Amino acid sequence: MTWRDDMGLTGPAQPATRPTGGLFGRRSVQTVPDRRPSALARAKPVLGLVVVMWVLEILDIVLRGALDRFGIRPLETEGLVGVLASPLLHGSIPHLISNTGALLVLGSLIAWITGRWWLITAGIWVLSGLGTWLIGGPGTLHIGASGVVYGYAAFLVTYAILSRRLAALLAAVVTVALYGGIVFGLLPVNPHISWQGHLMGAAAGILVAFLDTRQARQDRRERAMDRLR
Repeated sequence: MTWRDDMGLTGPAQPATRPTGGLFGRRSVQTVPDRRPSALARAKPVLGLVVVMWVLEILDIVLRGALDRFGIRPLETEGLVGVLASPLLHGSIPHLISNTGALLVLGSLIAWITGRWWLITAGIWVLSGLGTWLIGGPGTLHIGASGVVYGYAAFLVTYAILSRRLAALLAAVVTVALYGGIVFGLLPVNPHISWQGHLMGAAAGILVAFLDTRQARQDRRERAMDRLR
């Protein structure tokens, strides 16, 4: 026998399934292939973001730093464009190199344990940028992805504490072991380093972790209820 779908495609007939469990007709249990993307596939957008940063930095060098003006200028209306543009821009190649490794490692960890990298990154990106625009100090210009890096690190640690999942706890251990020293970047000791951006990034990461954990728990409860129906 063959089956035919709405598009006229045909194929071998599938065996019918019957409920198991006797008189009460409980649902049959079938093995469903795991179609979740692999850890490597989930990390590809992180790599793509870093590639965009490098392309823009090379372009900025060619343009002699002309793109840097699109950074965050606190409390200036024109500076609001930096909320979106600032993490993509860097002052130099060494500046970008210092952020590249952390972005790849921490971003990939978030993609691995949550599968919601895009949403989490967007939340940290926008919230940290707005916070920096508010407290960054008049007459200053803030560029670089370090705020996102701090947001990633804070998210991973907070998410592990809230969710208590083994994968999240392992990711938090890796984060602290590799990047625990960045906590000193929260101190206003160097006028050329945006400690405000670091602080707002960390705050954004904590807030997003609370929101994401709450949503994840709600999703799990809904899935559990669906299985019981």
